[in-house]
Amino acid sequence: MASFKEMLKYLRVRDNLSQAELADKLGVAKSTISMYEVGKREPDFETLEAIADFFNVDMNFLLGKDGSENDHYYLNDETREIAQEVFENPDMRTLFKVARDIPPERLKAHIEFMKSLKEQENKHNDEGC
Repeated sequence: MASFKEMLKYLRVRDNLSQAELADKLGVAKSTISMYEVGKREPDFETLEAIADFFNVDMNFLLGKDGSENDHYYLNDETREIAQEVFENPDMRTLFKVARDIPPERLKAHIEFMKSLKEQENKHNDEGC
C-alpha cells in the first residue's frame, strides 16, 4: 500500500507541479514539501486536509488507504508495471492517462504508438523542419 509521501509525490508530479509551486499554493515552505516527500515529516491534520482539498482527493486516498482490498490502483500487475514506466517518463506521462482495467497488451500498444510519435517529433526537430 502506498504511503503519504508516495501519494503526495504522485499527485504533485501528476499535476506537473514542482515542489516550490505546490508549497506556494499550500502556503508552506518548499523544504516542507521536500520533507513530506522523503518521509522526514508528516503534516498536521489541517495541512493534510488542505492537501487533500487542493488535489481533490479523499484524505484516505492521500494516506494510501483507498478502502479497497487491492493494494494497487491497477488490477493487473503487468499493467501496473507498464503504467509505472509511463508515469516515470515525463514525455509519456503528459500524453497518456490510463484506465484502471486496461489489458496489458492494449497498454503496450498505446505506449509503442506514443514512442513512435515522439521519435517522429525528435527526427522532425533534428532535421530542422
